[in-house]
Amino acid sequence: MSDEQTIQVEVAYALPEKQAIIPLQVLPGTTALQAAQRSGIAERFAGLDLDDARLGIFGKVVAADQVLVEGDRVEIYRPLKADPKEVRKARAARVKERRQEAEG
Repeated sequence: MSDEQTIQVEVAYALPEKQAIIPLQVLPGTTALQAAQRSGIAERFAGLDLDDARLGIFGKVVAADQVLVEGDRVEIYRPLKADPKEVRKARAARVKERRQEAEG
């Protein structure tokens, strides 16, 4: 691949104890999933399944077939351990309970 026919992108993935950002030259028209697959990042992280992973570009979730442009950073997101809405509801319930205990 000649540099004139390619674009520069990055693929990023992070765990609490290990992170990787892989620079990559790809052909115009390459999708986010294709770049992630070509980066070889799945081989660096046991259990990383790119076919089921959510992908983003600079913090915004995108479809796997999102076509990349020069300078994009494909981010591979880990699944959430807890639903943020449920966490907020539980926290609000604990605060309400503490207030009632303090008043009563």
